[in-house]
Amino acid sequence: MASPVTGTAVKENRRGSASFRSRLQATWKHMKRDRQLLILFIPCIVFYLLFRYGPLYGLIIAFKDYSVFQGIMGSDWVGLKHFTKFFTGDDFYLLFKNTLLLGFYSLIFGFPFPIILAVLLNEVRVKWFKKSVQTFTYLPAFLSVVIISSMIIDFLSPGSGIINQIIAWFGLEKIYFLILPEWFRTVYVVSDIWLTAGYEAIIYLAAISGISPTLYEAARVDGSSRLRSIWHITLPGILPTVLVMFILKTGSMIRVGYEKVLLLYTPTTYEVADVFSTFVYRKGLLETNYSYAAAVGMFEALIAMIMLLAANFISRRLGGRGLW
Repeated sequence: MASPVTGTAVKENRRGSASFRSRLQATWKHMKRDRQLLILFIPCIVFYLLFRYGPLYGLIIAFKDYSVFQGIMGSDWVGLKHFTKFFTGDDFYLLFKNTLLLGFYSLIFGFPFPIILAVLLNEVRVKWFKKSVQTFTYLPAFLSVVIISSMIIDFLSPGSGIINQIIAWFGLEKIYFLILPEWFRTVYVVSDIWLTAGYEAIIYLAAISGISPTLYEAARVDGSSRLRSIWHITLPGILPTVLVMFILKTGSMIRVGYEKVLLLYTPTTYEVADVFSTFVYRKGLLETNYSYAAAVGMFEALIAMIMLLAANFISRRLGGRGLW
């Protein structure tokens, strides 16, 4: 005779199996209903499998003394040798500090700007002015980083740059912005805002357009000013979008793009400008030290993942919303 405990366990297993089958049937039903959308999604899946997950196989070289002639599997296994060398070397602290500060300054000063821009554009009622501002702010997003960096170099040129011309017009001494370490982070953050603010403002404008106009009409009837309507209607209405964008920004904070840094820094600014990605570029492609570069890149990706998970956890705890 079966014991009551055994009978209870069997019943729970049956209920669990039935629940799993019902969820599976519901999933299959949704897939059949949305099969056209899923078919359109197949190229995206193939892209990520080939160009995102497939290359992860190459991370093995971070634990090997990789040789082009011996191949990945034929190279000697060295374990954590390259990680130990990086963590105990003189470069680690400098790279970590520079990367964290550039990412942190970009987040603190750059993240609110698209929100402010979107809110202000939403309040503009003169169409030609609104379109002109939108065109001016969106334009940098459609230009390559090389063109943007060239424009920055021209603007900041001590000889004919427009910024130094304005400084000289006020009777002040011209500044060599790009060779002075104390100016590099300011130049990077300001140029990053100029490059991304207009494009990211589109996302917030789309979120604002989803707010019901009746809320603004009711607020006007109650005598609410524009500023109070922004504070009590617009900002709460786009808060979910703001949280999602903040999580994504936080996850990418440590992954400072190397293109703009590489194009703007000089040997005199290495001490404040050299970041993980530029270090990986120099070690991997210029010095052909592939294993060491892979170890540094893997560490950077791991820190970025931890920051993304932490930001999502904090967002769910405080705001009740997250990416997952």
